[in-house]
Amino acid sequence: MDVREIIARRAAQELRDGEVANLGIGIPTQAVNYLPENIQLIMHTENGAFGFGPRPKYSEVNSDITNAGSEPVTFLPGAACMSLATSLGAMRKGYIDVTILGALEVDQFGNIANWAVKRNGYWWPGIGGAMDLTYGTKRIIATLQHTDKKGNSKIKKKCELPLTGKNCVSTIITEKAVFDVVDKVLVLREVYPGLTVEDIKAITEADFVISENLKEMHL
Repeated sequence: MDVREIIARRAAQELRDGEVANLGIGIPTQAVNYLPENIQLIMHTENGAFGFGPRPKYSEVNSDITNAGSEPVTFLPGAACMSLATSLGAMRKGYIDVTILGALEVDQFGNIANWAVKRNGYWWPGIGGAMDLTYGTKRIIATLQHTDKKGNSKIKKKCELPLTGKNCVSTIITEKAVFDVVDKVLVLREVYPGLTVEDIKAITEADFVISENLKEMHL
């Protein structure tokens, strides 16, 4: 199981029965493929649909039915398509219960940066709909790899990249751990099997406390 699948599988477990859930571009879009069998959700995609399901078989792919990352998905009974403007309006107005967003950085105060990196002196790409989601969604789950390619922590004391949303993240999921943000305090809730709290401290820049109910991550 690769790193992206570990994160997507664990993120899917955070979704609750009956919710309207948005999945952001990247790792989050894969969560729909690993939903627990005992929950029913209305899945929303920013590019203009409610009621989509997991990826189809290769032989059943329809290039007109995709998620925000242009990946093929299925439409479930009752699914609805709409304009991008209507979709963004639903995101801003609070009709989405939970969103899973990819992130470049998060920090111990629940800030998230997921849209801009500096390359060759320029900031890019654009912010997209993530800003609307961090403003209008009740519960924000951030997903990202724990460290960058050089081994530097992406779970920061304070985000260094331009913010997408401030003090909005409730849960952070990496391939190494699960954290909750409670009153601007980072709480370590789960660790990947075989890892210890000391292992997590060694790769995490942010300060955190340990949950009384700390347990191994279950996939």
